[in-house]
Amino acid sequence: MEGRRIPRLVPALTLLLISFAFFQIRASEVIFYESFDEPFEGRWVVSEKDDYKGVWKHSKSGGHDDYGLLVSEKARKYAIVHELDEIVSLKDGTVVLQYEVRLQDGLECGGAYLKYLRPQDAGWKIKEFDNTSPYTIMFGPDKCGSTNKVHFIFKHKNPKTGEYVEHHLKNPASVPYDKLSHVYTAVLKPDNELRILIDGEEKKKANFLSAEDFELPLIPPKTVPDPNDKKPEDWDERAKIPDPDAVKPDDWDEDAPMEIVDEDAVKPEGWLDDEPEEIDDPEATKPEDWDDEEDGEWEAPKIDNPKCETAPGCGEWKRPMKRNPAYKGKWHAPLIDNPNYKGIWKPQEIPNPDYFELERPEFDPIAAIGIEIWTMQDGILFDNILIASDEKVAETYRETAWKPKFEVEKEKQKEEDKDTDSHDLSAIHKKVFDVLYKIADVPLLDPYKPKILDLLEKAEKQPNITVGVLVSIVVIILSFFFKILFGGKKPAVDVPEARSETAPETSDGQGGGEDEADEDEKEEAAAAPRRRSTRRET
Repeated sequence: MEGRRIPRLVPALTLLLISFAFFQIRASEVIFYESFDEPFEGRWVVSEKDDYKGVWKHSKSGGHDDYGLLVSEKARKYAIVHELDEIVSLKDGTVVLQYEVRLQDGLECGGAYLKYLRPQDAGWKIKEFDNTSPYTIMFGPDKCGSTNKVHFIFKHKNPKTGEYVEHHLKNPASVPYDKLSHVYTAVLKPDNELRILIDGEEKKKANFLSAEDFELPLIPPKTVPDPNDKKPEDWDERAKIPDPDAVKPDDWDEDAPMEIVDEDAVKPEGWLDDEPEEIDDPEATKPEDWDDEEDGEWEAPKIDNPKCETAPGCGEWKRPMKRNPAYKGKWHAPLIDNPNYKGIWKPQEIPNPDYFELERPEFDPIAAIGIEIWTMQDGILFDNILIASDEKVAETYRETAWKPKFEVEKEKQKEEDKDTDSHDLSAIHKKVFDVLYKIADVPLLDPYKPKILDLLEKAEKQPNITVGVLVSIVVIILSFFFKILFGGKKPAVDVPEARSETAPETSDGQGGGEDEADEDEKEEAAAAPRRRSTRRET
């Protein structure tokens, strides 16, 4: 009997050993992980720079026993950093960057992104971490004004010039607008592929070497316009010119008005000449607390004159205007083809002295992870920051650490939706908005994206105008597709110049040159006083 038991144990022991080896391999593929289950003091260092007054807290996520790193105050700058035990190389193999964010009070104006810092210069002190500390990658949500995107920005050293240049992912996904936990994942592959996932769903795929995917392109153009080339003085760019042989007709009257009084018009019968169109509201009374010195002389509000409702019109009757049949306007000679037209002048192309070729980016390694943001909202909770060398590892963490929380929050949100009053968006409306936010992420609509997002935000805040806003968005989308189908000018896209290390970098002025104007928007959101309304307006 004992001899029979031993062979039966062999498969079980083998399976156990394989499982143990598998988990050991998986553990080795986790390069860095921070769950914030324990207080962050001692592992994370808060910046001591004067600008960063925001207080970080070790706090539970609302409705869970799970802890995270909390942004606890509104209208503050925050900075905190953690130095890695080992520097992470991005040059070999797959690297996955992943973390969770929960916007417990929403996000109207602020950032919730991470900065993956490269090794700092000699003499740098970790307590001096700020917006100037050089990073390799900046990744995560940012929303303020016209900015609504999940950033992916990387800095790369030009091997010819030695200067670092920012490269921004084009057409990034929008930030989820609810208050649930969301997990953001960036997968960097050795074949130059970049994949951006939100809650495990792929939102963007790009190639680091493609000029179509990044602004500015990683690989500079082979040729550039010659800065010393000048347009010849006799170069004629006019495709059409006025006909020099044309003569104004003798009967052309340039002084004839566009409209004249219709002398044939007759005042409608029953017109009330002595009645004004509006009268003082007879039921209005001067408020008891009205102060003439402070508020000015009180005037009763106007209402439509009820006597005019059944009459064809009120007030002084005047003959209407009509188009003048003799009107021709200013005479201009007709245009003809310019015989001297040479086309639009462009400088000749010369070899780009800064051009280089790469098989893949020469990423600087990651030496630390920092959170450096400026936000108008509190309640932003960071959790489960992961760096791994395998996508399956990141997927496992999403399934075990994030998804259970998300499902609980989603069910709770459904229950709250059932109990909302008539002023809140219905569940159907929420689904509609979810679809529209996804439509706004379509790359073809990128020129219209800020306008669409602005309209969506207004509709969410003011449910009474939802229908009108949705119609406006549909009109924008239909207009765009009609332009594609039937022709029309494409929206102009400004191509920014190369950014240096010192250029503004984000929507808060700290990490994204294209969004430097949003710093003013955050200042206005923090400090703009409300206009005092007078009693007359109320």
